[in-house]
Amino acid sequence: MTMKNQKKWVNCEWTFGHVPGVEIGDQFRFRAELVTIGLHHQVMNGINYVNIGRKYVATSIVDSGRCDNEAISSETFIYVGQGGNPKVSVNARVEDQKLKGGNLALKNSMDMGCPVRVICGRQRVNGEKSDMRYIYDGLYTVTKCWEEIAPTGKYVFKFELKRNLGQPKLNREIVSRPTSLVKVDHFHVNKETKSIMQSEFVVDYDVLQGKEKIPIRVVNAIDDERLPSFTYITNIQYPDWYYISRPQGCNCTSGCLDSEQCSCTSRNGGEIPFNTRGSIVRAQPLVYECGPSCKCPPTCKNRISQHGPRDHLEVFKTESRGWGLRSRDHVSSGSFICEYVGELLDEMEAESRIDNDEYLFDVGNYDEEIPKRNPMRNNNLKVESDSLRRKDEDGFTLDAVRYGNVGRFINYSCSPNLYAQNVMYYHGDRRVPHIMFFASKSIAPLEEFTYHYNYDHVCDKNRNLKRKNCRCGSRKCEARMY
Repeated sequence: MTMKNQKKWVNCEWTFGHVPGVEIGDQFRFRAELVTIGLHHQVMNGINYVNIGRKYVATSIVDSGRCDNEAISSETFIYVGQGGNPKVSVNARVEDQKLKGGNLALKNSMDMGCPVRVICGRQRVNGEKSDMRYIYDGLYTVTKCWEEIAPTGKYVFKFELKRNLGQPKLNREIVSRPTSLVKVDHFHVNKETKSIMQSEFVVDYDVLQGKEKIPIRVVNAIDDERLPSFTYITNIQYPDWYYISRPQGCNCTSGCLDSEQCSCTSRNGGEIPFNTRGSIVRAQPLVYECGPSCKCPPTCKNRISQHGPRDHLEVFKTESRGWGLRSRDHVSSGSFICEYVGELLDEMEAESRIDNDEYLFDVGNYDEEIPKRNPMRNNNLKVESDSLRRKDEDGFTLDAVRYGNVGRFINYSCSPNLYAQNVMYYHGDRRVPHIMFFASKSIAPLEEFTYHYNYDHVCDKNRNLKRKNCRCGSRKCEARMY
C-alpha cells in the first residue's frame, strides 16, 4: 500500500492480454507483486474482472492450488468457481456457488471469446523448506462452463480453459525466461477461396485495454518492435478553453422511423444517411447523427459511427510503412471502420507541432463537393482525392501522437479504400466535426486500410515546403504524399 500511495503501481487499468514487461514463465513470490505490476488486480480473490458494457468480463485468474482444480493436459485444465470453499477460508460457509461476480465474469469471457491471463501457484520444495511461487502461464480461453455437485454436497461451477495456440511451452516445473513474442496461427486455409494461412506474432491481445466493445490485437511478423507509447482514448480530448455546445435533439422515442418528423434526419435532407445494414448510403460534406440530447434509443438507425468499431480489427507491422490497420473480417462498401480521435488543437498550437506532423489531421472548413457513387463499379463509393479539401488555413486540428485510438494507424495511399466523413452528433459546432472513416469499396480480410490525406503542400515552422515520399505501392502512386 506504500507503493500505491507513492503511485508506484503500474498497469493499474490494464485489462486483456499480456501485461507490458511480463513474460511467460516469470515468477513471483507474493500475490501483492501481481497487483503492483498489474498482472492480477486482486490480492485475495482468484478471479479478476472488469465491467464492459454493463457486463462483468474476466481478465485474469490465479490457480493457487487451494481449490480442486484439475489438469487435463499441459494445455487444458478445469478451474473451480469461487464461493463456499472451506479450503479458502476456515470460516467460509459451505453453500451452492452462485453465477455472479467472478463466476459470471468467466462465463461472459467464454461467450465473448476474451482471453484470460492465467497465473499458476506452485509449491517449491528445497530440502525441508517449501515456499510458493506464482508463475505467469500465458493466455487461455474459456471453452466450457457447467454446474455439478462437489464432494461437499453443494453445487459448484466449473470452467474448462484451453491455452491459446503458439505460446512458449511452460512446464509444470520452474522454467527459464522464454522469448517475448507469441506466435499464433490466426487465418485458416480455405482452398475454395484460395485464402492463405498467415502466421503472426501477437504482441498485445487488446491494445484498447477493454476501452472498446471488441478487443483489437497487435501483430508483428516483421521484427521484434512493439507499438510506440501513447494513451488510448475513445473520444476527442477537448482543451479546457473549448466550449461544448449541446445541440437540440429529436423527440423520436420510436427510433426515428418517421424521418419526416425527426429533426435530425431533416438536417440530412429528410432521410437517414444509413441503410438497414448500418452502411452509409452516400458520402456527404456533413452527416448528422442523433446525439446525447435525442430521445431515441441507442439502437436508433441514425446512431452508427458513435458506437465504435464493429469489425475484428488488428494493428499490424507493415514491411515499409511502420504500423498499419486492417480487419480479419470482410468489410462491405459503406461500412463504418473507426473514428480519428486525438487532442483538439487551435491553429497556433497546431503550427507549433508542424515539425512532428505524422498524426495531425485538419478538421472543419471544407468545400461542399460531394463524392458520388459510381454505378459502373458495383455501387462502390467513389471518392476523388481532391474532394473535401480544406478551404483555408483557419480551423482546428486533431493530434493523435500522444492521445489517440486505432485511427492513428491508418496509412496513406494514392488509391485508398477508406474516406473520411464529417459527422455531427456530440455537439453543435460545425467547425469541429467528428472524423469517421467509412469503406469506399469492399475490402477483403487482412487487406490494409488506407485513406488519402488530401494535402496540396505542407510547410515547416519557417514556411519552407516539406516533401514526404509515398510508399503506398499502388499502380496510381504519385510518388509523394505532399
